[in-house]
Amino acid sequence: MVKILVGCPTSDRKKYCLKEYLESIKSLSFPSYDVLIVDNSETDEYYNEIKKELPCIKSKFYEAARKSIVESRNILREKVLNEGYDYFLSLEQDVIPPKDVIERLLKTGNKVVSGLYFYIVDNELMPMAWGRVDDKHALRLGLKDVEEDKLIEVITAGLGCILIHRSVLEKVKFRYVEEKKPFDDVWFCEDVRESKENVYLDTSVKCKHLIKNWSWDNIKK
Repeated sequence: MVKILVGCPTSDRKKYCLKEYLESIKSLSFPSYDVLIVDNSETDEYYNEIKKELPCIKSKFYEAARKSIVESRNILREKVLNEGYDYFLSLEQDVIPPKDVIERLLKTGNKVVSGLYFYIVDNELMPMAWGRVDDKHALRLGLKDVEEDKLIEVITAGLGCILIHRSVLEKVKFRYVEEKKPFDDVWFCEDVRESKENVYLDTSVKCKHLIKNWSWDNIKK
């Protein structure tokens, strides 16, 4: 049996979607998987709430959200590597996948493969993935690019629902660049490509993204 760790960094900013996330992560159809949530909230209140339902540990809070997220995500990476997991399913708290997400992503046979979810950009719904323009440039995929159910190579995919083989995590840590805007998903995918692996998107694995009550406004990145 393949050994899978499912988890994500979180904070009390995501409390609005906890109930739906709990229902989703507990009902995944894969026969056996472990869960770990890493909470980086400023207080212990949200951590105490989560651990009543799921395994949860506390990570350090930083004013800069990206620093908190990356440190928490690398705790998950270390657990995968130190405890003999074959894959890490990064499933963020505001992403609700199909119940058989693990089976379907495993079936692709790829070491880094994302499910499809969307975000609002300039009042338009857009996939959280970028395709290749040339060797130096990428372009966010549009709705037409993901209309058909297919597996496509991408330059960058979000870390909201992505299956990562341990051999990739052995070579690639999560990181960000403080003086530049992108979050760790962009740098992770860049480092994966630098390690001579590819990033794929399975457009048939369509996820719900709970963004209605969420905004990055007033959050230091």
